[in-house]
Amino acid sequence: MIDKPHITKVAAQSAAVIRITIPKSEIRNVMGPGIQELFATLAAQGIKPAGAWYTYHHRMDPGIYDLDIGIPITVPIKPAGRVIPGQLPAATVAKTVFHGDYEGLFGAWDEFDTWVKTEGHKPAANMWECYTVGPETDPNPAAWRTELYRPLKIN
Repeated sequence: MIDKPHITKVAAQSAAVIRITIPKSEIRNVMGPGIQELFATLAAQGIKPAGAWYTYHHRMDPGIYDLDIGIPITVPIKPAGRVIPGQLPAATVAKTVFHGDYEGLFGAWDEFDTWVKTEGHKPAANMWECYTVGPETDPNPAAWRTELYRPLKIN
């Protein structure tokens, strides 16, 4: 289930990121270790997260994920291992919130993208998900919340 989508502007946000390009079938094998590596790197540098972790998809491809796993920050991070400085872009976006288990995200994106196109907007190739409530904070998937952001092409 998604909340009623709306259009908003978002400011650029500095982040610590790990860039990965993998077959979609590998996502479950890399997400957990990537998130742990990000949080460990922030802790080692004494940096507190400035928001929930996210995935930023540079493009959508049927068989490949080309994405950043990221955590917003307000102070610079020094590159360490796979962790590098990154940024969520400033953009005009369509935004909604998905309620539920991550398995439902594909359907949520279909519903959301249908709304974007029905409303006459032109989506960009990139998008991101911000995991505001998940298994690390609540074991009940019904309580999980994922913000969905679809940048829009502005004429």
